[in-house]
Amino acid sequence: MSIEVRPLGVKCNIQCQYCYQNPQRDAGNIAQGYDLEKIKAAVEKEGESFTLFGGEALLVPEADLEKLWSWGLQKYGSNGVQTNGVLINENHIRMFKQYKVHVGISIDGPGELNDVRWVGTIERTRAATASTEKAIERLCQEGIPPSLIITLHRANATADKLPIMYEWFRYLESIGITSARLHILEVENEAIQQKYVLTPEENFTAFLGFAKLEEELTTLKFDVFADMRNLLLVEDNNSTCIWNACDPYTTSAVRGIEGNGQSSNCGRTNKDGIDFIKANQPGFERYLALYYTPQEYGGCKNCRFFLACKGQCPGTSIDGDWRNRTEHCQEWKRLFSYIEAKLIDEGEIPISISSNRQQLEQVFIETWAGGKNTNLYSAYHWLKEKTIKASQN
Repeated sequence: MSIEVRPLGVKCNIQCQYCYQNPQRDAGNIAQGYDLEKIKAAVEKEGESFTLFGGEALLVPEADLEKLWSWGLQKYGSNGVQTNGVLINENHIRMFKQYKVHVGISIDGPGELNDVRWVGTIERTRAATASTEKAIERLCQEGIPPSLIITLHRANATADKLPIMYEWFRYLESIGITSARLHILEVENEAIQQKYVLTPEENFTAFLGFAKLEEELTTLKFDVFADMRNLLLVEDNNSTCIWNACDPYTTSAVRGIEGNGQSSNCGRTNKDGIDFIKANQPGFERYLALYYTPQEYGGCKNCRFFLACKGQCPGTSIDGDWRNRTEHCQEWKRLFSYIEAKLIDEGEIPISISSNRQQLEQVFIETWAGGKNTNLYSAYHWLKEKTIKASQN
C-alpha cells in the first residue's frame, strides 16, 4: 500500500501532453492551498510512511517540505517523493539525505526523447529535461539514486528511438540507477491517441527489447518483468498494484490524501476530472464480470493468464470504462506468453498451464464474491493445504 500525499493536488510546473491528470486540470479542479495539520492527521489515520505526490510535489514551499519530512522521519522512519525532477536544488538534496526521502523521478528519455513532457516551448522543454538529467546524476553522486518511471510512446519507443533508449539505460546503470518502471501510455483523448500511441506491435517490440536489455544489464532492473515472472510462479506477495484486482472506487494500493486531508483514490482511475471521495469498502464486481464475459465483449473469459493479469489496471480499460479489461490486452498477453515459454525452458510450471489453474480461479471467484481480495501466493497455499488435509481424511 502506498500513501500518496498531494498538498497541491494536480498542480504542476510542466504540461505533459499525455498526463492522465489532465481531465482534472481541464475541469479546473486544482488545489489552491493546503493544511499541514490536516494532512498529518490523515496520514496518522493510515499509519504508514508517505510519499509526496502531485502534479509536482516540489512546488510545495521548501519550508513546508522540511516540516513534513522532519515529521515523517520522526514518525515513520522514512519518506518519499515522486517528481519530474526539474525543480530539484541543493536544499532539496540536503533534505532528501537528512530526512531519508526516497526519490522517484518521472522522465521518458534523454534530450528530445523527453519532449512530450512539455514546458511551453521547445527551448524551455529541453532545458527542463537537462535539469532533470542533471538531478539524476547528482542524486547518484550523492549516494541516493532515484528510481525512474518511463512512459513509452511514439516520441521515445519507435524502432528508431529504441537504440537511444538502450544506450541511455546502460549509462544510467553505470552511474548507479537500479530500478525503472515502464508504462504503456495511458490515453485520455483522441488527439493524444493519434499523435503518441504506439501500435500493439510496437508496444510489444519495445517491451521485448527492454526484457532482452535487462538480461544484458547487471544491476538495473525493470520491475514489470519481475512482476510478470513472479505472478506466473505464484510468488506475487510484492507485485505492483496493476496486477492486484484494484477496485477503482477504493484503490486499496493507493491511499490518496489531499491538501485538506480528504481521502482520495489513485489518479489513474479518474476519468471524470473529479477526485471522488474514497468508498468505504472495496468491491470486486469488475473481476467477477471479466472472468465470465467473453473476450470479444471486453472480458477475459478462458484466458489462461487471467489469474496473473486480472484484466490489468482499471485505469487502462477499453473505452475508459473500468468494467472492461485493459486496452493493452494484446501486448500483455504476448509478454506473458514470452515469459511463460522462458519459465518452461527453465523447468518451471507456470500457473497458466498448471493443472490447478481452474481450481485456483474458483478460489478467487469465491473470495471476490464474498467481498474480499486475495493474491496468488495466499490462494495457492490455502488450496494446497486443503488438498493435503482432504487426502489425509
